[in-house]
This record gives sequence, C-alpha cells and structure tokens, in this order.
Amino acid sequence: MLIVGAMAVIRHAERHAVRRPWLVQLLARRKPKVAAVALANKTARMIWAMMVSGERYREPLAA
Repeated sequence: MLIVGAMAVIRHAERHAVRRPWLVQLLARRKPKVAAVALANKTARMIWAMMVSGERYREPLAA
C-alpha cells in the first residue's frame, strides 16, 4: 500500500509543480517505480519514528 501511495504522489508531482526537492531530484536520476519504492521506504521510516516517539507529523520547512 505504501508503494501505491508513493506512485500517487509521484503522478501528482509530475502533473503539478511540486515543492519537494528531494522527490524532484530523485525522479531526475531514477525511473518512477524505483523512486516510488524509495519514497515508500522513506514514508515507512517516518511512520515508524512517529509511532515510537508518539509525535505528530510535522510538514518539513521549505528552505
């Protein structure tokens, strides 16, 4: 399910101007399905960290 969600994020990023530089740079280097697995992995690590610490999700600050 995380990979399916990541593919949705990537499709949205390709259609619209996205402010996620990490994802834009990754898509420039890798195929979309490989980038989806990387994004799903990143999401899973964030979910695990939030569950362990009990914190809520905080949107990353734009640089």
